[in-house]
Amino acid sequence: MATAGPVAYFTMEVALDDALPTYSGGLGVLAGDYLRSTADLGLPVVAVTLLYRGGFFDQRVDEEGRQHEERVEWSPEDLLEPLGERVSLELDGRRVLVGAWRLLLEGAGGGVVPVYFLDTDLAENDEKARTLTDRLYSGDEAHRLRQEAVLGLGGIALLQALGVEPSVFHMNEGHSALLVLRLLEQAAPEQVRARCAFTTHTPVPAGHDRFPLSTVAEILGTATAERLASLGLAETGELNMTELGILGSSFVNAVSQRHREVTSEMFPGVEVSSVTNGVHAATWAGPSMAALFDEHLEGWRVDNAMLRYARAVDLDEIAGAHLEEKIRLLDQVVDRSGRRLDPHVLTIGIARRATAYKQTTLLFSDIERLEALAGQHGPIQVLFSGKAHPRDLGGKALIKRVAEVSRLLSGSVEVVFLEQYDLRLASLLVAGSDVWLNTPIKPNEASGTSGMKAAVNGVPSCSTLDGWWIEGCIDGVTGWAVGGLGEGDDAGDLYDVLEESVLPAYYKDPRRFEEIRRNAISLNGSFFTTERMAREYARAAYGLRAG
Repeated sequence: MATAGPVAYFTMEVALDDALPTYSGGLGVLAGDYLRSTADLGLPVVAVTLLYRGGFFDQRVDEEGRQHEERVEWSPEDLLEPLGERVSLELDGRRVLVGAWRLLLEGAGGGVVPVYFLDTDLAENDEKARTLTDRLYSGDEAHRLRQEAVLGLGGIALLQALGVEPSVFHMNEGHSALLVLRLLEQAAPEQVRARCAFTTHTPVPAGHDRFPLSTVAEILGTATAERLASLGLAETGELNMTELGILGSSFVNAVSQRHREVTSEMFPGVEVSSVTNGVHAATWAGPSMAALFDEHLEGWRVDNAMLRYARAVDLDEIAGAHLEEKIRLLDQVVDRSGRRLDPHVLTIGIARRATAYKQTTLLFSDIERLEALAGQHGPIQVLFSGKAHPRDLGGKALIKRVAEVSRLLSGSVEVVFLEQYDLRLASLLVAGSDVWLNTPIKPNEASGTSGMKAAVNGVPSCSTLDGWWIEGCIDGVTGWAVGGLGEGDDAGDLYDVLEESVLPAYYKDPRRFEEIRRNAISLNGSFFTTERMAREYARAAYGLRAG
C-alpha cells in the first residue's frame, strides 16, 4: 500500500492512562503502547475508539475472594478536548448522533497522534442511544453490535467531518469491521481492499464476534443484511466480524508466528502474515531500571534495539536496580494488603485477566508439592492480580481460589492477591517480580505482552510455549519453558521446572540467575517492542518508511 494521507487506526479500547479508563485489558494496553510508538516514530497515524464514561469497572475483592464491580467515575472534560463536530448514523430505525473528544498523544521524537473518542451521551439522543458508549464490553449481543456500529460507521463519518482522508484503515480486531461496508458504498472492492489492513488477536473460534443476521437487519437495516448476504458473509445465518474484516483487507495479520499458524487453520485460503506484538519499552521500564539504561544505553527510549547492549552492563548494577524495583513493589503490597513480604525471597508475579484458559491458579494444582519445593530450596512469595469479566463465573472462581490458597498457605509460601489491576499496578509487578509466570492452555495465547514488559525490566518468564514465548524463549538463557510445544502435563511440568531450574538458580546460583535477568533484557526486551512492531506495520501494511 502506498500512502499519502494518514493511517486511521480503529480499536475498541485503548489504554493511555489510568485516569482515562477506556480499556479493559491486553487489547487496549497493546493499542496504547502501539500508538505511543507511532508517535515516537512520527508516523502519520490517527486513532479512533469509544469513550466509556462508566469505564470497564473498578474491582473490589473481599476477604473470601469474591469480586465486586463498581462503576468508574471520571470526567472526560478534565482530560480531553471536546470537538464540535456531530455525525449521525441510523440504528434500530432511528437517528443516533455521535460526538467526539480528542487527545493529542505526543511522541518522544516530536510526532503527534490524535486519538478520537466517540461519544453518544449527547442531549440530542434518547436515553437508549446515550448509553451506547457508556460501558466497555457490557450488555447483550445487540448492544455490542450497536457499539461496534458506532465505532466502525460513526468513526468513518467523524473522520470525514473533520476533513481527515485516510489512505489506510487499520482495524485492530473485528470490532470496527463495519467500516468495510461503508467503504464499499464509496469504492470498488479491490480499491477498498487496497486501503485496509486487519489484525486478529483471537486464536479460538468462540472469541470472534458473531451476530445473527436477524439482529443485523433489526439494528442496521434489511439493506445492510442483504448486502452482507451478497458478499457471502451470511451463509451460516450470522455475521462474523473477523470474516468481514478479512474480506475487506489486502493485509491480514496475526500477532505471533504461532498465532499465524492457528489463524491460517481457522480461515483456510486466507493469506495471513504475522507481526508479533510488542510493548512500549520507555513506558514499562521501572524508574530504577530506566535510570540504569539512561546511564549506559544512550538513546534506548527511541531506539529500543540499544537494549541489546545491556549484555555489557555489570550484573551487580542490574541486580541493584532490580532490588530497588522489588522494594518499590513490596511497599505497594503493604499499602494495599497490609502484608510485609521479604525482598530477598523469590517472588513470582502472576497478573492477567482472570479467565479459565489462562490457568492462573495452575501453580496451586498440588499445594503439598509446592510447599515441599519451598521447604527444600527456599521460600516462595506469589503476587496475583487481575480482573474477571462480570459475567465470567469461572474467572471469578479463580480469584476465590487464590484467596482460599492464601489462607491455607503460610510460612514457606506466601500468597497475596492485589485488587484493582491497572496500568500503575501492572508496571510495579512487571518491574519488581523475580519471575513472571504465565501458563495458558495452548494454543489459546495469541501473543501475550505482560512477559515482554517483564523482560524489559530483566524479569525472566517461566511460561508454557505459546504465543510470543515460543519466539522469545531460549530455555535457561532468557527464562524457562514449561513443557514442550505439544500437549503435556502443564502442572507437573511447572513443578519440575521450578524444582530443577528456577529455585536452584535463585537460591544456590544467584550469579546465574542474574545472567538470565540480563539476557531477558538484551535478547527479549530489545526486540519485543512496539517500536519494532510499528516499523513492521509501516513497511508491510502501510507502505511507509519509519524513521
